[in-house]
Amino acid sequence: MTVASKISLGRLLMVPVFAVLAIYYAHSIREGMPSELLRYSALVVFVLAAASDAVDGFIAKHFNQCSEFGAFIDPIADKTLLLTGIITLSLIDWGSTGWRIPLWFTALVIVRDCVILGGIGILWLYKIEVKIKPHWSGKVCTFTQMFALGWVMLRIMPFSPLYACALAGLFTVWSGVAYFTQGLRLLQAADVHKPESPP
Repeated sequence: MTVASKISLGRLLMVPVFAVLAIYYAHSIREGMPSELLRYSALVVFVLAAASDAVDGFIAKHFNQCSEFGAFIDPIADKTLLLTGIITLSLIDWGSTGWRIPLWFTALVIVRDCVILGGIGILWLYKIEVKIKPHWSGKVCTFTQMFALGWVMLRIMPFSPLYACALAGLFTVWSGVAYFTQGLRLLQAADVHKPESPP
């Protein structure tokens, strides 16, 4: 296993650590004794996990450590971290009552990912080669989703997380439509080039 793959695997293992720390922090809030140590510990774990994505990518590209396992585990670790953060912070208050990710946003993110996975499954079913390359709208979507998570966890801005989630929600829908359109084009192109069966 390459160093880059080990970092990706480490990121995946940090996900449950973050979730446990976040849940215990929420519990301390409900008890009336918010533990800032738990809050900052959860935040540090999440930031380290998110930053490790850039580190393993750099190592893989510049030290020729690209591998099949790395290509498999890296996107899984990324998506697991992001979804866990969004789901966890939609179920608990990160400070004052209501300071959390709205449930509608969480549902939107999950539906988008399910539609994309379902689309990939359909393309594979039709034996259409799928090159999994992130669309620019998907990158913007991921950035805005991370921005919404940071808005909730850092608590720097006094405005409701609803504003950040509305922005992220817009790009979540946009990227979902972009990927759906790409898949539809692949299906149509495959149908056009399919040889006609003899009469």
